[in-house]
Amino acid sequence: MNSLLGKSITKELDLTAEEFLALLDLAANLKAATKQGSEAQKLIGKSVALIFEKTSTRTRAAFEVAMAQQGGSVTVFDPNSAQIGHKESIADTAKVLSRMYDAIMYRGAAQNTVETLATNSSVPVINGLTDQWHPTQMLADLLTMREVAGPDLTNFKFCYLGDARNNMGNSFLITAAMLGMNFSIAAPTALWPTAELIEQANKIAKTTGAQLQLTQSAQQAVADSQFVHTDVWVSMGEPNSVWQSRIEQLLPYQVNTELMKHAAPNAKFMHCLPAYHDENTDVGKQAAAIAGFTGGLEVTDEVFQSSANIAFDQAENRLHTIKALLVSTILG
Repeated sequence: MNSLLGKSITKELDLTAEEFLALLDLAANLKAATKQGSEAQKLIGKSVALIFEKTSTRTRAAFEVAMAQQGGSVTVFDPNSAQIGHKESIADTAKVLSRMYDAIMYRGAAQNTVETLATNSSVPVINGLTDQWHPTQMLADLLTMREVAGPDLTNFKFCYLGDARNNMGNSFLITAAMLGMNFSIAAPTALWPTAELIEQANKIAKTTGAQLQLTQSAQQAVADSQFVHTDVWVSMGEPNSVWQSRIEQLLPYQVNTELMKHAAPNAKFMHCLPAYHDENTDVGKQAAAIAGFTGGLEVTDEVFQSSANIAFDQAENRLHTIKALLVSTILG
């Protein structure tokens, strides 16, 4: 993993397929050591700056716990506690923070921001989420699928349903192409990744043997899939006014018991969370009122509460894969 020493990860394509798989191996080893109580603290005295322009639960928790378990520390910056982008430019911020920290994490809207940080930083910069890419989630998702289906990621089919022109759709498409996987997206064509990104993924797939499919049919995408992924229908930063039209667009792609019947036997449901599977949140209540039905939006509560749901395994694996990223980029 020496090739990752000092390397910024702003998107999946910053990694080679070999580096991606090596990170999964390291994450699995670190997870096992944590469970066994034998984890060696490798990041003692190291510190990471966490920049949050978008709110977070899993990303913040994973970075903070990862550094604590490894003997390091973090500082959290949010719009209320930092000058970033307001009184100080992103470039200048990178130059300042990289004099004091061993790595920087950015979670926000613009991909250009994390790339500007990386260009101007002398320490690794990790993308914790932008509107375009979500590499830390991909590592967690692939580790989770590998734990269920075995180490050969080309040995099963998986799919993603819903709004696919966001970070999750983009990241899944490119990651599957890079790793030679069998992957399908089901979404209305208006919510597909850009034509340029699809072309790029298909070009990569020709060299790796990946089987990529984009379809408007949820049943076609789910057919024989061992893992069925989805995400919220309205992303962070979008106005509430889009809920009505988005529900109308995406209701045919709701993951429910009937749809899961078309998947492979014992197929697993996955979600990067939070999920609107019930009305126990303010947003869930509002969306259900707009939709005119209860019991879940992108996924029904019946599926979410079933044994098929491994979304909480995904959530835990954010910790172990982020820890692998930090160890690899800070120490090599």
